[in-house]
Amino acid sequence: MALMPVADALSAILAGAEPLPEEMVALDAAYHRVLARDLAALRTQPPQAMSAMDGYAVRSADAAQAGTRLDVIGEVAAGRPFDRAIGPGEAVRIFTGGVIPEGADAVVIQENTRVEGSRIAITEAAAPGRHIRPAGVDFNTGDMLLQGGSRLTDRDLSLAAGMNYPELAVYRRPKVAVLATGDELVMPGSQPAPGQIVYSNGYALRALARAEGADTIDLGIAADTLEATTQGIRRARDSGADILVTTGGASVGDHDLVKQSLEAEGVEMAFWRIAMRPGKPMMHGRLGAMRVIGLPGNPVSSYVCGFLFLVPLIRSLSGRSTIHHAIETAVLGRDLRINDQREDYLRARLEERPDGALIATPVNHQDSSLLGNLAAAKALVIRAPFAAAATAGSPCNILRLPL
Repeated sequence: MALMPVADALSAILAGAEPLPEEMVALDAAYHRVLARDLAALRTQPPQAMSAMDGYAVRSADAAQAGTRLDVIGEVAAGRPFDRAIGPGEAVRIFTGGVIPEGADAVVIQENTRVEGSRIAITEAAAPGRHIRPAGVDFNTGDMLLQGGSRLTDRDLSLAAGMNYPELAVYRRPKVAVLATGDELVMPGSQPAPGQIVYSNGYALRALARAEGADTIDLGIAADTLEATTQGIRRARDSGADILVTTGGASVGDHDLVKQSLEAEGVEMAFWRIAMRPGKPMMHGRLGAMRVIGLPGNPVSSYVCGFLFLVPLIRSLSGRSTIHHAIETAVLGRDLRINDQREDYLRARLEERPDGALIATPVNHQDSSLLGNLAAAKALVIRAPFAAAATAGSPCNILRLPL
């Protein structure tokens, strides 16, 4: 099978990836969930004209000149409106958030008054509407304020509460199961024997998935046997996973059994090699409703492929309105050689010049096993297949890595 271009591989992975079913959750549980429907305000905010300051509610015509004296006939606090209209020559003591009494059209702040027993003297003239928040200045009943497909921020939750929603319709979180394969893998904290390596891929992949709003399932490490790998695939299916991510065993060696195991379980393979560096031995298929992404075992390849393919799939299943990574323009920090037939994603450091331009400097060693360089990188420099040699200072496209 010929190497599949990166864009075609992503299209295959996203094909038919519709949002998962809706569910209602309490407002406190909705942070970073994806809103399933447009949300219209159920009330007007504020529902009535209210004072923006502590002071006195007055008729502006009565307080148009400094030195005017008015009778104070009562008090308005937040939640305790005044029970009658203000007449000529009258004022009402009012506090921030208090409802503007009928007849009043201005607030004179307390610093601009002088108390004289039961009267006040105005020391600065009032103006109509001054220090008043009109009814509906924030929003009105029926205003469409939150859009379906948006990932809810902390400010969105405050707005939804103000709109009078105690719970929200959101899309179900995708379930992502991660299965590692390889006799050579041991868990962190172990003492590796000769030929063994410490397992690291799953920690980054699960964190990446959780950051995108998915629930994760750790299926552990399967030995390099068809039976063990098949059991892992079945556990993913039985757990109700929407996505199974495998790491390792995706190449063509005698001990790379993931593709065989997937096909033996009935997975329909869409592709198993892509024209990309790092990440050539990557696979994708489906087992019923469960989507399978087979990632390479090398940790950098695993992470970069997870970032490029798993993240958009999670976003699509989550109902996000924007699923693709944003491509930015930067300036190369060093020379690059001519590229071959594979699309390159070079790990790069990123800095900002005083003029705001971004400088992306690919690290010198791009080997797909180097976790130190991956951790230090802030972006991926994208190089198209057969890209010409590029010199430092020339423009390039980048994808920022998560912080």
